[in-house]
Amino acid sequence: MTLKRRIAIGVSLIFSILLGMSETFVYLSFATFRREEFFDRLEEKALTTARLLVEVDEVDKEMLRLIDKNTVNRLYNEKTLVFDQNYQLIYSSIDDASVRWKLDDLKRLKDEKQIYRSEAGKEMLGIFYDFARQDYYVLVAAEDKYGFSRLAYLRLLLLVTFLLGTALVWLATYYFIRRFLRPLDEFQEQITTITANRLTIQLEESNKSGEIRLLASAFNNMLHRIDESFASMREFTSNASHELRTPLTRIAFQLENLLKGGPHPAETTDVLQGVTRNVYQLSNMVNSLLLLSEMDREDFRSRFRRERLDEIVFAAHQHVRLSEPTFQMGFEIVEHDMDDHDMEVFGVRSLLEVAVANLLRNACMYSPDQRAVVQVEQTAPRELTLRISNAGKILSEEERIKLFEPFVRGSNAANTEGSGLGLRITRRILEFHQATIEHDMDDLGRHVFSLRFPLRKTSP
Repeated sequence: MTLKRRIAIGVSLIFSILLGMSETFVYLSFATFRREEFFDRLEEKALTTARLLVEVDEVDKEMLRLIDKNTVNRLYNEKTLVFDQNYQLIYSSIDDASVRWKLDDLKRLKDEKQIYRSEAGKEMLGIFYDFARQDYYVLVAAEDKYGFSRLAYLRLLLLVTFLLGTALVWLATYYFIRRFLRPLDEFQEQITTITANRLTIQLEESNKSGEIRLLASAFNNMLHRIDESFASMREFTSNASHELRTPLTRIAFQLENLLKGGPHPAETTDVLQGVTRNVYQLSNMVNSLLLLSEMDREDFRSRFRRERLDEIVFAAHQHVRLSEPTFQMGFEIVEHDMDDHDMEVFGVRSLLEVAVANLLRNACMYSPDQRAVVQVEQTAPRELTLRISNAGKILSEEERIKLFEPFVRGSNAANTEGSGLGLRITRRILEFHQATIEHDMDDLGRHVFSLRFPLRKTSP
């Protein structure tokens, strides 16, 4: 989950909880207010009835019923009962409603003075009334129809407000968080464009907010230090490669002159040929390291050109033949209405020759017949595949997984010269050209390396 979503969800949840608690408090407060208000109305009705019945001589039971019937503030579904000190009913209103009461309720009234309860949607209030040393008990029951109606309306209003408010806050919070953190998104987009070949890119600092500006400044400083470290490594590799290439070339030249210089014993000839192969192998590795050090430079991509893949294969074959004269290569183009442009890839010719030469050299060294079969085929509308296959010992699954790791050699390399860097260098070069390499075994048990190049109309 992204930082924007975590912040938006956290803020929205806090708001929703606070809003829900606030609306719950409002609802409970109004419910308490309704209960107290209705209690006051029932109490007023009970006291008024008792006073009119007991204290006013001119009001008899019939007149009191008439007053109850025509009163303006008459309660809904109301029923009033008055009992004397002997718990005998002396007055009952004319309403058809009923009051559920027990003798124990009247006995409690003398001690508690008031009782109040709610059951079956009706609320009942009982009061104890003392006049002229006579005890009277008044029970009033009614339904608070309008109070509960307002309470239900308030509950619906609060629920709708909570849902709408929560939805609006969630949307608004996500929008504003996304807007406030937009500089961080821009910062991330700029970071993703930085690669090992583009370490000199500086992120903008002037138009950023405070924290983002500090982060961009710190990141620029880090890039500067990393670029200096890479520059030192590239400089060392380049200088070392240059210094090694010249003496290796002289050694190879001298060895060739010795071999051409005259008949030598067979043992001496074998030794000279073996040393010559080792020198050429070391020279090829030095050249590869030199090219890799130059490849990390930012302006190296400007050397990309449209190159024919078949010409690169034949040039690589000639390089391999210098150290492996017995190496043979079969070449085939699988045509699918391909024209000349379909055989072209964008890249640096010298690097691609090194990558293909490493694979051809491996094919020669690890195959019993010192032969490789090269096949070029357009496997997709915008993809060109180069397959290099050779016979050889079958590798285990674990060895195939580690095939492209540096300094890792399979069990079939026990008596074979090599450094374990060829395939790693090849993969590095292909990744630089946005190409891929895969190893597989065909139906005949042959090793197959598949190199897939993207076909482009313009240079990347």
